Amino acid sequence: MTDRHLSFEFFPPKTPEGRDKLRATQRQLARFQPEFFSVTYGAGGSTREHTRDIVLEIQQSGSCATPHLSFGGDSKESVLALLQGYKDEGLKRIVALRGDLPSGMGGMAQLVYANQLVAFIREHFGDTFELLVACYPEIHPEAESYDRDIYWLGQKFQAGANRAITQYFYNPDAYFYYLEQCQKAGIDQPIIPGIMPIINFQNLVRFSDNCGADIPRWIRQRLQQFGDDSASVKAFGLDVVTALCETLLAGGAPGLHFYTMNQADTCATLCRNLGFAER
Repeated sequence: MTDRHLSFEFFPPKTPEGRDKLRATQRQLARFQPEFFSVTYGAGGSTREHTRDIVLEIQQSGSCATPHLSFGGDSKESVLALLQGYKDEGLKRIVALRGDLPSGMGGMAQLVYANQLVAFIREHFGDTFELLVACYPEIHPEAESYDRDIYWLGQKFQAGANRAITQYFYNPDAYFYYLEQCQKAGIDQPIIPGIMPIINFQNLVRFSDNCGADIPRWIRQRLQQFGDDSASVKAFGLDVVTALCETLLAGGAPGLHFYTMNQADTCATLCRNLGFAER
């Protein structure tokens, strides 16, 4: 499996206990020798310092760290300073996103779209960083249409993005159809499936409702049936997500990006199920 991309995503914890747990999670998942660990960036850069600190700690541990970045309410100068710091620390990769404005900003700031951020980074840093962007096989909830959403992905690549990572999904046909439509639109860069393990049904429903990811009815019905039986939820989730990943890889997906929710065990089991080697 060494030719298949593997990466894991974390979010910045809010407590010292959460930080300690994340360190343990990162050590456990590092055994699978992922290409990188990415770290999310809160609305309007609300986790900027935490994101940077975690990214640098991961980098110093010997693994490759990849920060998420968006403008939000930040100035160009502060974004440039952050990028320069990442360059100075030897980081090679950025996940460039539109992001969201922090609550209360209203009309005080203007969203900078991901293609604009990609162009901004290329203008000031050339090819220093590999740039990854987000995409949505089931289409962004704010998209004008399916075709326009693919058009805007193409704009991110035209601006200089190298690869894309998808929002999570549970229907592999959505991914393969999306690839076909992207290819018809002239997009041939790698599109890596984002994978959300199923650990907690209520959390999954909340995340999915917020981001527009579809939970197929048969999965939703089965998870509802388990109720508070967390062991059955996790066992069923492992079966479903393992089968999803096997289908994606067999169909030619370039690899997998796991949304870990800062938890290691389920992701580690999925990686073992899929034959990723541990060191």
